[in-house]
Order: sequence, then structure tokens, then C-alpha cells
Amino acid sequence: MIHAGLQVRRAVKPDQERIANLIFFESSSHRHLDWHSPLEWVGSPNYWVREEGSRITAVLACPEDPPHVAWIRFFGHHQDLPAAEAWSSLWDMAHEEIKQGNKKIDIAAIVVKHWFQALLLSSGFKLKQNIVLLTLEHENIRMFPEPRGIRIRPMQDADMHAVTQLDLAAFGQFWHNTEHALQKARLQCASATVAEDASGLIGYQLSTQHPQGAHLARLGVKPETQGRGVGSALVSQLVREFLAEPKARLSVNTQSDNDSSLALYKKLGFVRTGEQFPVFVYRMDE
Repeated sequence: MIHAGLQVRRAVKPDQERIANLIFFESSSHRHLDWHSPLEWVGSPNYWVREEGSRITAVLACPEDPPHVAWIRFFGHHQDLPAAEAWSSLWDMAHEEIKQGNKKIDIAAIVVKHWFQALLLSSGFKLKQNIVLLTLEHENIRMFPEPRGIRIRPMQDADMHAVTQLDLAAFGQFWHNTEHALQKARLQCASATVAEDASGLIGYQLSTQHPQGAHLARLGVKPETQGRGVGSALVSQLVREFLAEPKARLSVNTQSDNDSSLALYKKLGFVRTGEQFPVFVYRMDE
């Protein structure tokens, strides 16, 4: 089908209002679960729109953050435009422009909608791992004290550089959050704490609150201090803060192959819900 006035191009700041209209009123969409609105990335590299006449009918945003990892933050299209057509036009442009940059980069997505998974598979994305969801119900709570010589306190602005370095050491490059992202998360979270000993920061957690309890969004412990009870103490303090009500619960996500995290959460009383979300990756160096 020939579309009059059709073009696929990089998004620019003046597109923001029309992109907002697509996101909030008209689109079928995939949205990455993070601390940013899709509109915040408009004008950054790796952000494309499909424009037909005066309308923006599809959007693909996969900005590189952290370096060498471009999460698909948003893909959305007008309901009158088939998903496969919207995706192929935007992905073809994205793939070509990123390839021309001769840069090794992983383009990644956490899939929560089956139709988006089908699009990724059709374009050569491969399954990397699964994200699993766990919950801690009030009756299963197991509390652990602060280990001797370790103090837990609120996270502060001055901590952010050390927290970012700890995050990279704990999670590795693929799952790493940049300092900007972590600071943004801290300001949005209901609870943000750090654990420290005589050597400095050795652990941190970021959590959000909701009517049913709380969600542990991020828990990082310095690799060389794991096994000292730091993670257990951080979560136990969070439980004391948010799970006072008998019906309250704490949820958390982790990778299905992260044995150390799964063992920690099991020790604390978390159980799997049975829900999982696949992570797909396209490697631009292949």
C-alpha cells in the first residue's frame, strides 16, 4: 500500500506534542518499565517516528543507556496501522542507522505483551533470559538484623556516585543503571537506603509503594561483601517500614538464572508467583 506523505525519520523536540498524543490517546504500545517517560527521550539518538502527512502514526525509542545497551523504551503505533507494518518500517530504519555507526550494541526488550514478542522474533531478536516475579506475604516474613559493623541509613545526593559504581559491580554492564537513572529512581521511590561499613557503601535498595504494600525495585550488594547479611538486613528494614498491615505484601523481580538472588529471596520468605517475562536481545555486532 502506498501512503501519501509517508516518511520515517529521527524524532526531534518539536515532535513531542504529537508523540504525546500517540502515546496517551491512540496507540497500541510496548513500554519499558523504568523511571523515564518515553517523552523524556525525544531528541536523543535512537528515537524514530513514522510520519504520514501531519500525523505521527508510529514511534520507536531505544536510546543507549547504559553505554552499549539500548533498551526499547517505547514502541507504539496508531490503532489503524497494523503492528507488523509499523514495526518493520521503524526497525528497518533503526537497524540501518545503528549499523552504520559501526558500534557494538545490544538492543534489548523485556516483553510483557505477546504480540510484541512475535515482532521481535520476526526481526532476529533472541531470548536471553526470563524475569521472574516473587512476592513476600505477611505470614511468610523472616526478619534479619543489621550485621555487626554495618549501618543502614537513607540514601543521599552525596551517595550517588558510589551507588552507581556499586550498581555496576553488582549487576554488570547489561543490567547496570547509570547515575542519572539511579538519581531519578531515588527521587521517585518511597524508600531509598544504603548499607555502609568502615570501608564505605556496600549495599543499597530502592523501593516503590502501592496500596497493597511495596515493590523492591532494586537491591544491590557489593560482590566482595556478599554473604555478610547485607541484602537480608536491607530487605528486613524495608519490611518493617511497609509491611505492618497483615494484608500487605512485598514484590520483587529478578532474573530466572540469578541463583544468588533467588536463594536470598527464598531465605527471606519470598515465593514465585509463576509469572515471568522474557528478555530478548539483538546484538548489532553479529
